[in-house]
Amino acid sequence: MRKSPKLLRLAAFSVAALTAAAFQAPVAAQQKFVTIGTGGVTGVYYAAGGAICRLVNKDRARHGIRCSVESTGGSVFNVNTIKAGELDFGFAQSDVQFNGLKGVGQFKDAGPYQDLRAVFSVHPEPFTVVARKEANVKSFADFKGKRFNVGNPGSGTRASMEELLAAMGWTLGDFGLAAELKADEHGPALCDGKIDGFFYAVGHPSANIQDPTTTCGAQLISLTGPAIDKLVADKPYYAKATIPAGLYPNNPQATETYGVLATVVASSKTPADTVYAVVKAVFDNFDEFKKLHPALASLKPENMVKDGLSAPLHEGAQRYYREKGWIK
Repeated sequence: MRKSPKLLRLAAFSVAALTAAAFQAPVAAQQKFVTIGTGGVTGVYYAAGGAICRLVNKDRARHGIRCSVESTGGSVFNVNTIKAGELDFGFAQSDVQFNGLKGVGQFKDAGPYQDLRAVFSVHPEPFTVVARKEANVKSFADFKGKRFNVGNPGSGTRASMEELLAAMGWTLGDFGLAAELKADEHGPALCDGKIDGFFYAVGHPSANIQDPTTTCGAQLISLTGPAIDKLVADKPYYAKATIPAGLYPNNPQATETYGVLATVVASSKTPADTVYAVVKAVFDNFDEFKKLHPALASLKPENMVKDGLSAPLHEGAQRYYREKGWIK
């Protein structure tokens, strides 16, 4: 029986659709999506995460990975969310990386996270204390009894703040108000007179510090003294730091402090080929990466593969670093 033209057209369409699907299926299967947990949208984590994704996505046709960033509560949140399998990569302060691996500090109840893996370190993050101009604060001790933002729970900033208070023999009750604002909120709150100061771990220069120093003449306060000297001596993830004079408006003086390094971490369960592709995208385009944010401008690859890394290097990162001769 002769088939009608309509049936022939339908059959041809079906064959074409099946053929197209057959060709498209492998492409769709090869497409991988990875997400990097960062921090507040005005912080350097978010900008640095965006820089990494930009370089990964530039070469997406070759490796099939599509990268996106997610604004999160910060370091502790990122480690916990990677552990839960809901993030592929995340930024974490070097002290939070150490604590997560060992199951100490803010991870004491959860215990050691033995699948935590280091990918590379990024910029230094000096602990930055900012005071309202009218608060008459000359040193950190002057914040006793005042309204101070200690950082949101789940952030590396909050974890470091608690470690500093313990070293000084203070508690949150020593402040008139211990606010728990997120990083994006503390600058406006300071200029609006709702708080007298805040503590923030951040790479410099930072828009988060630029805004209140410009808008309401906020002052950077040095973090020095015996308690800080002991912290730096006792903790392998801390180092002394200086915020340069004149980096921010209304702050002509250098600010002495201490801090951590920002690091990128993943899980041992994150596929090695995925980590390799992300690391390769960053370091094969390193000059471009450094230009994507001022805090990245002075980075050196030989430091990024070892400084501030207490968790074992991820297998995918190791493979790339060995190829480059940066590790043995």
